[in-house]
Amino acid sequence: MQPGCTNDPIRNVGFVSTRIAGTDGVSLELDKWARVLERNGYTCHYLAGELDRPADRSMEVKRFHFLHPDILELQAVLFGRKTRPRWATERIHELKNEFKDALYAFRDRFAIDLLIPENILAIPLNIPLGLATAEFIAETGIPTIAHHHDFSWERDRFLVSACRDLLDAAFPPDLPTVQHVVINSLAAEQLSHRRGVSNTVVPNVYDFATPPPPPDEYCRSLRARLGFDDGDVMVLQPTRVVPRKWIERSIEIVRYLDLPKPRLVISHSAGDEGGEYTERVREYAQNLGVELVFIDHLVAPERGTNDRGERLYTIADVYRAADLVTYPSGYEGFGNAFLEAVYFRKPIVVNRYSIYVADIEPRGFDVVAIEGFAARRAVDEIRQVLADPERRERMVRTNYEIARRYFSYEVLEQKLLHLIRCCNGQLLGRG
Repeated sequence: MQPGCTNDPIRNVGFVSTRIAGTDGVSLELDKWARVLERNGYTCHYLAGELDRPADRSMEVKRFHFLHPDILELQAVLFGRKTRPRWATERIHELKNEFKDALYAFRDRFAIDLLIPENILAIPLNIPLGLATAEFIAETGIPTIAHHHDFSWERDRFLVSACRDLLDAAFPPDLPTVQHVVINSLAAEQLSHRRGVSNTVVPNVYDFATPPPPPDEYCRSLRARLGFDDGDVMVLQPTRVVPRKWIERSIEIVRYLDLPKPRLVISHSAGDEGGEYTERVREYAQNLGVELVFIDHLVAPERGTNDRGERLYTIADVYRAADLVTYPSGYEGFGNAFLEAVYFRKPIVVNRYSIYVADIEPRGFDVVAIEGFAARRAVDEIRQVLADPERRERMVRTNYEIARRYFSYEVLEQKLLHLIRCCNGQLLGRG
């Protein structure tokens, strides 16, 4: 059903998040949803604390960002303790009302018919924003597809809090016009069990119908810039530097492979979880004789140059330059980097984290799997894959075909358009 026909009242979609910019998982997955919606005739608009979307379809409110000083001040007194000061409650409600005004303005400016809150009703990084969004939905009855990537109960730092009342109210809210979407089956079970909320599983996806272009000179120049010759093995860790990524396992793998240049390329920075782990990883690598190559300063949304005229590369360039991808995470909400490695046809070493075991492994992917540590068997298997081009080609071709069947844009399209038809039914029912 195309928007604009007489029985489809939804035309304008509004995405709301703390940040809609860069290469974090939420922003990347939001962009895929927007692409699928727009190719089906919907117009997408964006409201966030940081944006890299078209200005004529966007609205920025700085305090929406989870790193805004006003929000960080609240976070400091809301978690890791059992009670909160009165001023914090008053400030939360003050910001909530300010944010709710912004939501009304966003709806009115762009004639929003469908709201898609991206993770702001799941992970409590900005509590006033979650509360404002829940109240806005309750007051307007706007059809909403709440896209939840991770919940407070999945992160240790949110387990002790002075805001349980607020989390129960809005993270997530149980409202009649909200359809809840989670990204894995374990989250679906937990949401139903903990909150009694029905939900739909929509996995992370990639555009497998459009194969990636082969490496070109620009892409190959990255290897040269990082000091890799044609015969060298470039091992890529395509994640942020945070504890749950278990980067120590990747360092061990590089060490045990006995490479002439024992180096591990890391594509992202520490992000919002601090830099102490980065120092831990540096020390561990140094002790094992592995060089860490941090390239987050070279990675940009598009190819270009920095202020010094040096080339900047996309994450696609980084994948295409690599020979092996390591993904030893202890926990992931789904696994964007796994799908990216499959898309760019790279052999993968993956730790069997819970979501991988539940939702990805049963599909039959051909990977080098580890069980929390780099066993000799796994290292020997990696050597075989790197040394045998035919084995490597079978691996990446098999993985691509499986992902195209189960984790493609077409799978997302089918599920998302069904959810929108349900929203249309809500609106038509009112008429």
